[in-house]
Amino acid sequence: MKEISLDGIRLVGIEVDLPDSPPLILIRGNRSFAMCGFLNIEAADRAGVLAIMSSGVNSVEDLLEAPVKGTTSRALEMGAKMGEKVSESLRRIEME
Repeated sequence: MKEISLDGIRLVGIEVDLPDSPPLILIRGNRSFAMCGFLNIEAADRAGVLAIMSSGVNSVEDLLEAPVKGTTSRALEMGAKMGEKVSESLRRIEME
């Protein structure tokens, strides 16, 4: 686990080492979360949560810098944008 400060917004980053695989990466905010491609954005959308997803990342830092490749409908409504850095979408969602 890693504590992250994003322009004063407190986030928690989690990296889970998996056998014979890249790690599972998750960043949790107060209102939303960002996830790596191991987790299912469609399931998150059905659950009605604020979530964004990227893939091809190996660390919390990679995820923050990666482009948004998927979002839930609620995250889109709150300002997440496909293709922008995950950190930018998280900042916008968490500051609302």
